[in-house]
Amino acid sequence: MSFFRHIFICTALLICSGCAGAKVRQYKAEIVKEYPHDIHSYTQGLFFHQGKLYESTGQYGQSSFRIVDLATGEASQRLNFSKKYFVEGSVILGDKLYVLTWTNRVIFVYDAKSLEYKSTYSYPREGWGLTTDGTSLIASDGSSVLYFMGEDFSVKKRLTVRMDGRPVRFLNELEYIDGKIWANVYTTDLIVIIDPETGNVEATVDASGVLPDRLRTAQTDVLNGIAYNEEDNRIYITGKNWPRLYEIRLKAK
Repeated sequence: MSFFRHIFICTALLICSGCAGAKVRQYKAEIVKEYPHDIHSYTQGLFFHQGKLYESTGQYGQSSFRIVDLATGEASQRLNFSKKYFVEGSVILGDKLYVLTWTNRVIFVYDAKSLEYKSTYSYPREGWGLTTDGTSLIASDGSSVLYFMGEDFSVKKRLTVRMDGRPVRFLNELEYIDGKIWANVYTTDLIVIIDPETGNVEATVDASGVLPDRLRTAQTDVLNGIAYNEEDNRIYITGKNWPRLYEIRLKAK
């Protein structure tokens, strides 16, 4: 695992070598407010819907989907998954909740209001991040490609994400914010902001240092989780097994 982690980091650094180009805007994540976050939550998906915060968490034997109280970090409602599933990204589109799995190659569908189970479908690739533009489901699979899908999971468009002409790999958790796709780049503190028409990275967000060293433990993992509350235009980020969730704003570098 350490070998692959090393490769991920090195690749990300190579990707970022073009970040200083004038055509890619650079921002720093500035903390506005911090909130508690469950340190046992291996965050895979994070989003708001109608003012409520939702989170899907991974790891075999620990995977769950939660409605989370922002002020306390506690789950007001929770679905637990069989230990054979490793849950990944999640999103609500219409009246349905969609929850991806990593290598199980299935996607679960629930009623968005009641969280009542509806169905399980086969899924043709690894599940990583999931978001929506209000029309399509938009998914990542750890590559540089984003998949725009109908509610039957048929692919309507494949979009290769590039920065300064070079593919950006390891796209992970996704969020659709003000007409753009935000994506965590796995194992890094980098978020990329993507034009959904061209796939070009228009801006980067440096989230390094958001979680201070004093709050890190041996269990603290990487940045992962972007949520946008369109009711008040606030943006939040967290990470896997992080003790905090942060409201942030962008500050030009």
